[in-house]
Amino acid sequence: MSLNCLRTKPAAATWSEGKVALQGPASVHHAGAAAGTPAGEREHETGRPPSLPPSLPTSAGVGPGQRRRHGGGGPAAARGTAARAAAAACGWGRARGAAPAAAPACWRLLRDKLCTWHILKTIILGQMLSLFICGTAVTSQYLAEKYQVNTPMFQSFINYSLLLLVYTTMLAFRTDGDSLWQILKQRWWKYILLGVADVEANYMIVKAYQYTTLTSVQLLDCFGIPVLMALSWFILRARYRLIHFLGVAVCLLGVGTMVGADILAGRQDSEGSDVVIGDVLVLLGASLYAISNVSEEYIVKNLSRVEFLGMVGLFGTIVSGLQLAIVEHREIMRIQWNWKVALLFTVFALCMFGLYSFMPVVIKVTSATSVNLGILTADLYSLFFGLFLFYYKFSGLYILSFVIIMVGFILYCSTPTLTAEPTALPQPSSTGLDNAGLKLEEGESETPAITVQFTRGETVAVRTD
Repeated sequence: MSLNCLRTKPAAATWSEGKVALQGPASVHHAGAAAGTPAGEREHETGRPPSLPPSLPTSAGVGPGQRRRHGGGGPAAARGTAARAAAAACGWGRARGAAPAAAPACWRLLRDKLCTWHILKTIILGQMLSLFICGTAVTSQYLAEKYQVNTPMFQSFINYSLLLLVYTTMLAFRTDGDSLWQILKQRWWKYILLGVADVEANYMIVKAYQYTTLTSVQLLDCFGIPVLMALSWFILRARYRLIHFLGVAVCLLGVGTMVGADILAGRQDSEGSDVVIGDVLVLLGASLYAISNVSEEYIVKNLSRVEFLGMVGLFGTIVSGLQLAIVEHREIMRIQWNWKVALLFTVFALCMFGLYSFMPVVIKVTSATSVNLGILTADLYSLFFGLFLFYYKFSGLYILSFVIIMVGFILYCSTPTLTAEPTALPQPSSTGLDNAGLKLEEGESETPAITVQFTRGETVAVRTD
């Protein structure tokens, strides 16, 4: 036979679901009732003040300390406290016109969640990247429309050559970390694949404009975002929450609004020569961009920014140079060179070089997915410049699309993504199967040790199962 509890604690008045009750052992209550406790005190012990009906709600928050302050702890004091709490809960004595505190609290919580330095810094960095992309788009379009120069591979070759001269040279002469020769011996084939993916992504997106419409390119180019999130899930072990998917959906809604504004403004001048080929090129280019961005995030966060840019510059120059000699040598021979054309090529190269140099910095602070969401506004910046350079028609939907994209971008950045820890595989034991089985039987037969301390007069029941 075992006793559950022999020691008692002092009773204390608390509030529970709108009723006052004295917390204490059941034996004390029964003893009080048997000893002839007055009816008012028995009602107080059972949790129902005599002056209030059982269904009247009261507010929580009156503890033992408050009970002592309001009159010494007798039954009359407890009944008065209950009445005052019930009146407060029902709204008696509340000032007229007082605003509820829930709305300001929600606004403060929203402000503390969204108005942070991290989100502001992410927005600024993302829009700087958008301005670099806008510079490359405007100069390329100006070359194509004013001077009939359409050489995307030659323009990419210039950018990769600058990366080679700056970052590959830094990689060759650096003293800390792996040298250029060690990197080539260990990871040369990986960087070849990365260089091919980056070069062909740029080329396919630009080439797609010759076959399909601007609407198709803008919409299908967003296909790279879900591909990027899937690759980040499996390769970088990124784990997204519901708000991240909501932010991506809002950003894509903003892109749809921008495309609708383009259609209403009459920017669809051509239907394209072969829409299917153009759409396939956009999907392939977006997927290759996703592969390049995920690889960039992994290298920047685990190795170094200089290694990524140096290797992309080295193999990007080789791949783009070979492709340039095959597909664009005739277009280069037809260029009518003057100082304006040279200036446009220079501005394009500087903007592309700035984009490649600055993007690893932003990705290291945020993520590849966040960067791709932030640069969705680059088309809108290009449009704003096109209003003055190419006399585009303006539509208020462009402002609306910009606001929608920024709202989705802020929603995505408001909550950091999680990173799943790699599961450690169980290490094989050096013991044989017989020894392992023996250890298993020994483990099953062991009984956990229990230490029990009790004083004289107490009965304790111990269960070992």
